[in-house]
Amino acid sequence: MFHHITVLKEEATEGLHIKRDGIYVDCTLGGAGHSSLIASKLSGTGRLICLDQDDWALDNARERLAEYGDKVVLVKTNFRDLEQVLRDLPFVPQEEGVPQVDGILFDLGVSSPQFDEGERGFSYNHDAPLDMRMDQSGELTAAEIINTWPEQEIARILFEYGEEKFSRRIARKIVERREQAPIAGTGELAELVKEGIPAAARRTGGHPAKRSFQALRIAVNDELGAFKEGLHGAVRCLAPEGRVSVITFHSLEDRICKQIMSSYVSKCTCPPDFPVCVCGASGSLKLINRKPVVPSEAELAENPRARSAKLRIAEKL
Repeated sequence: MFHHITVLKEEATEGLHIKRDGIYVDCTLGGAGHSSLIASKLSGTGRLICLDQDDWALDNARERLAEYGDKVVLVKTNFRDLEQVLRDLPFVPQEEGVPQVDGILFDLGVSSPQFDEGERGFSYNHDAPLDMRMDQSGELTAAEIINTWPEQEIARILFEYGEEKFSRRIARKIVERREQAPIAGTGELAELVKEGIPAAARRTGGHPAKRSFQALRIAVNDELGAFKEGLHGAVRCLAPEGRVSVITFHSLEDRICKQIMSSYVSKCTCPPDFPVCVCGASGSLKLINRKPVVPSEAELAENPRARSAKLRIAEKL
């Protein structure tokens, strides 16, 4: 059973300013919550293209979105390949070889079933093989990182991707254990992480393995690299007045989103009283919300996992 509560569903969809005959992309299909709402607003020639690399999500969406028929197109792919996917779809218009769509959505949260079902290895609450692949055809697993990567590299990803300040201690524990026998499961890894964190630090900030498991998941799936490529591709593929909505769930993602969006905004240096820009600066985006939208108290009461979510929206000029 694929049960997932969509975060900032109304806000992210409203941010796209849906046109009934427009073409939209949900880069992170997941539980199809955003997709079902977007599809319900389309008519005539309106189309929704849904991307995901998880077969489980795609199988669920075929059933959930069946009522919308050929208005919805499902594609198994990593959203870093967004631009190529759009080039290959005959109904997507192009301008000088660049696809043009009216709105693109990213929801970077991991789907709840990937955590809750356990066997995928994303969760420290279930003992399962060290997998963590969103695309089950991918080669790199968490087991390979934990059992074969150098101690310094393990410490680096725990620190950079998990912002784990005890990364070196945890990496040392991992290497010491694997010298005796390979580390096989998430339960064993979670205990090693716990051992690597001082007792006083374990008493605050939630489960002690949370940051390390996040870091490994990001490394296995190259999530930050894919997001950078995907968001740059999204900006290129937006038609004028098209919008991109991005929901992030931790500071690394939000920082990347903010920096990339800002890099496309005009850096005009003209005095504010000038009627038109004469400095020559130009940009291709305008920010719709300078401060991110966050979940309401009502949404947090229903879904505590939404607490760290932030929504940023930008429009193509």
